[in-house]
Amino acid sequence: MQKDEIQKLLKFSISEKEAIKSLNLPEEVFLPLFFSIRFGGDWSVNKNSKKLMSVKEKVTEYDTDKKIGYTLEKIYLFVNPVLLKEEGVVYRMEKCGNKNERELVKRPYSVIVDGKYILEAVLNPKDLKIAIKHMKGPLKFHGPAAYGASHEIDHLNDIKNPKIPFWDFEYVLG
Repeated sequence: MQKDEIQKLLKFSISEKEAIKSLNLPEEVFLPLFFSIRFGGDWSVNKNSKKLMSVKEKVTEYDTDKKIGYTLEKIYLFVNPVLLKEEGVVYRMEKCGNKNERELVKRPYSVIVDGKYILEAVLNPKDLKIAIKHMKGPLKFHGPAAYGASHEIDHLNDIKNPKIPFWDFEYVLG
């Protein structure tokens, strides 16, 4: 890492710490949010008797005339998330961080999730800003964000869903 990169990272980390302080919450609550911002994806952790989860939703804005756009990343941080409702079934391949291979799982198409505290962080690549605000729940997610919420809540509650390994598939020439 170059000196200027280290300085930028330090400046970003200080800004991050100031944002945390202004929200008046314990630092460890933000761990899943930081992981989603820095590494991507959805995250969950049990920390100091709190269940913490981040869920990422992508929204692409595209101007068909100018042929240019950008993708907002909306990351929702939940403290003690509760899955209130699931709807539909989607069969999909997933790879969990602690596994080397992907597996076939069933996930709900949509979910409604609430929590003791909910924070939304919107990463805007167009203006290089991360806007954060407190949200009131419950929130409804569809598609990939719903699959992510379901997956992370399973981790938090130590739920083991049936999975089918990829090697149970077979190639078929068409």
